[in-house]
Amino acid sequence: MTALTLSTAAASGLRADAIVVGVAKGSASRSGDLVVAPGAEAVDKAYDGKLAGVLTTLGASGAEGEVTKLPAPSGFKAPLVVAVGLGSVPEKDGSFGAEALRRAAGAAARALSGTKKAAFALPVADAAAVGAVAEGALLGAYSFDAYKETGKDAKAKNGKAPLAEVALLGAKPRDRAHKAAAERAIAVTEELNRARDLINTPPNDLDPEAFAAVAQTAAKEHGIKVTVLDEKALAKGGYGGILGVGAGSAATPRLVRLSYTSSKAKKHLAFVGKGITYDSGGISLKPAGHNETMKCDMSGAAAVFAAVVAAARLKLEVDVTGWLALAENMPSGSATRPGDVLRMYSGKTVEVLNTDAEGRLVLADALAKASEDKPDAIVDVATLTGAMMLALGNRTFGIMANDDAFRSAVHEAAEESGEPAWPMPLPDHLRKGMDSPTADIANMGERYGGGLVAGLFLKEFVGEGITWAHLDIAGPAFNEGGPFGYTPKGGTGTAVRTLVRLAERAASGDLG
Repeated sequence: MTALTLSTAAASGLRADAIVVGVAKGSASRSGDLVVAPGAEAVDKAYDGKLAGVLTTLGASGAEGEVTKLPAPSGFKAPLVVAVGLGSVPEKDGSFGAEALRRAAGAAARALSGTKKAAFALPVADAAAVGAVAEGALLGAYSFDAYKETGKDAKAKNGKAPLAEVALLGAKPRDRAHKAAAERAIAVTEELNRARDLINTPPNDLDPEAFAAVAQTAAKEHGIKVTVLDEKALAKGGYGGILGVGAGSAATPRLVRLSYTSSKAKKHLAFVGKGITYDSGGISLKPAGHNETMKCDMSGAAAVFAAVVAAARLKLEVDVTGWLALAENMPSGSATRPGDVLRMYSGKTVEVLNTDAEGRLVLADALAKASEDKPDAIVDVATLTGAMMLALGNRTFGIMANDDAFRSAVHEAAEESGEPAWPMPLPDHLRKGMDSPTADIANMGERYGGGLVAGLFLKEFVGEGITWAHLDIAGPAFNEGGPFGYTPKGGTGTAVRTLVRLAERAASGDLG
């Protein structure tokens, strides 16, 4: 993990490998001229006030995420200046938002892989900005190298190591608000990056039992109570959904309960995560070209796990229970067949029309179990439907809920965290498509609006009178394209920050 320090040292005198400054597109009144962002005054002065002109000559435009490198001015101990684009200067007050700072810091950190130390002279006018720059830099510096060769020869072949240390210039180490913002950023990003590691781990090394073991180790380290139900306990308890999905695999399923409690808590949140450690589609086998990234189908459980641990590390004054519904969906002679009927933990029966609609089955059992604790709200997180990707694309997750005010609160938490999300409806008329002549409900309904149909299915298993929201993160959970901002290629850790922010809001009594 990249180290983070706060520093009031002068940019010129700090021993580092690079100084990072922000630049932006000027407002309309300035005809789009390149603008040097606050925080870089000392660097600009060393260029005789001509840093913007030099960068313009080098082709810099200030566009979001654009990185331009140039030699540091005479007298600086750091040999390199890295200018990163912040996008357009806001027209209202000229101050940059938290997400613009996160993305710029992330882009700079990625560009500085192989570097030992970089000083970030980005705008840090307040504690919120300190936290945003810290988050962006620590998330942007992430890399997953566990399965690459090590050693001198391998280094050249496999790429450079991530940026080792970030110093935030202008952030005051003795300022309580600045220090608290940095500490929060470290806790959240370390756990989010742990979720990324889990998502990126090959499925032959991360089956349900292995995932449960990781959760047990972390729980012990951070004072979280943990209970793991293995296949025998699941059978005894009647968890037909989880067992049905895992029936075709030699790797047996698990249901993990993580419980963080605070003596000062007035609210209790339950987070439920879909944890399909590999999804072949089962008997309803996925077509060629759709299997290669299915190690990411446990991203919801990874997000829930990370959020509970982060809540414990931050000592939030709210009780948070995490449920990880873990199974591997494989075809075999023992696998669940299309047409089979499963009796779920809640007692309802489900006709399985498509074994590739498996996530809703494991979540249904976990939602029913989580409801028994009577939490103030339940949020489930899942890479659930391709339909949600068609609706919202690859960078935005959908939010459904049985309560409009709570859905708005979750959406606000996502926006405050910098995670793109969008509220989606749960139209009652789509429920009829899941009627089954054989069972209480089928696991498939109308083709169109499939993401909403899945949400309606899950709603059937939430306890009566319990507020609930469903996050379908199928699009942004795994980035198959190139890295951008602080988002790497591969597992992204989507929803971790939203869940942590929601827990913080619950601690303050603001659940919508």
